[in-house]
Amino acid sequence: MSTIDQPIIFYDGECGFCDRTVQWVLQKDKNHQFRFAALQGETALQLIGAPVGDPSTWSIILLDDSGKSDRSTAVLKIAQKLRYGFGLPGALLLIPQFLRDGVYKAIAKVRYRIFGKVSMCQLPPPEVRAMFLP
Repeated sequence: MSTIDQPIIFYDGECGFCDRTVQWVLQKDKNHQFRFAALQGETALQLIGAPVGDPSTWSIILLDDSGKSDRSTAVLKIAQKLRYGFGLPGALLLIPQFLRDGVYKAIAKVRYRIFGKVSMCQLPPPEVRAMFLP
């Protein structure tokens, strides 16, 4: 894995819930500290490999200077970096990962049914377009 200069959030580019999550992070990320890349894209292929298995089992992945995190750990680390939640994300990281990931997997399993699929991601506004990687 090569060194990265900014954290990258990898997400399912066809998932409506993932798209909403990216939009939420963009809104909260006032310092533009994150970059974004679809799991189905070139950047993901080069840095973390192609996603495998049923898309309903795919996970959000955070790649930062501490390495690769997925599922609940990635979500909580993203919230921490955004300084969102008044310290709650750090406290939640103390819960055993298998419990946190159980909740994450339950949501991930129904995300397509609840939030649908998107045929393509929204074209980001010009001021944040550079934050998206191929």
